[in-house]
Amino acid sequence: MARLFIFGLGYTAGRFAQEMRGRGWQVDATGSAGNIDWMDAVSVVEHLERATHVLSSVPPDRDDGVDPVLDFYDDIFDGQWLGYLSSTGVYGDADGAWVDESSPTDGGRRSARAECDACWLEAGARVFRLPGIYGPSRSAFERVESGKAHRIDLPGQVFSRVHVDDIVAGVVAAIESGAPQGAYNLADDLPTSQNAVIEEACRLMGVSPPPLQTIEEADLSPMARGFYAENRRVANGKAKRVLDWEPRYPTYREGLAAIRAPA
Repeated sequence: MARLFIFGLGYTAGRFAQEMRGRGWQVDATGSAGNIDWMDAVSVVEHLERATHVLSSVPPDRDDGVDPVLDFYDDIFDGQWLGYLSSTGVYGDADGAWVDESSPTDGGRRSARAECDACWLEAGARVFRLPGIYGPSRSAFERVESGKAHRIDLPGQVFSRVHVDDIVAGVVAAIESGAPQGAYNLADDLPTSQNAVIEEACRLMGVSPPPLQTIEEADLSPMARGFYAENRRVANGKAKRVLDWEPRYPTYREGLAAIRAPA
């Protein structure tokens, strides 16, 4: 029986767990929705030894930048399929140019993430580099409703994004196709400005978009300012070729429409 162990059952990994359980897999996990206590190291080891597949969505440690999963459990991995949910933030700022899996990953602000990304590649994992993630209950709609949506006056600024269900489909495709170890960008087909996404969400909601502001006027958090400090387009051609994956939501328009559609 195929057994999946997930480190960090957050938003994306939780959707993946639901999908695999629906396919008849035994799924165990750490995290708020998991059935194993992160601190219960004995139980984690016992489950890992029985797992056929392991997926980690745990980010680097905030204090020292070390990957806690590899730091504690690397010596227990013994032939399991390994997957890691990384970030396209490892590419840093590309001044709006396209980046792919061959692009440098050591020059951005997320140096700890880039180091952990490299460690998982060295461990033989399939590393899924993800841009901005959105989906049900986590999209531009919630930001508009809460009054936290912004339109920032930065001509030429673009971002890539991906619907959570397309991430799940990409990881499933990697498992089912026997994809080789390596990095895979899972992003939609249309990098675009955050302004366009907010405007489309407002159109679907029938409300006026927020005013256009400078970064200073928007009074953004340091994290949000860092988000706007990088400008890149993420290419997904390798995932399409190697995994035979196609995003169900190729642009933010289809993704937002699906979220807004009546259940």
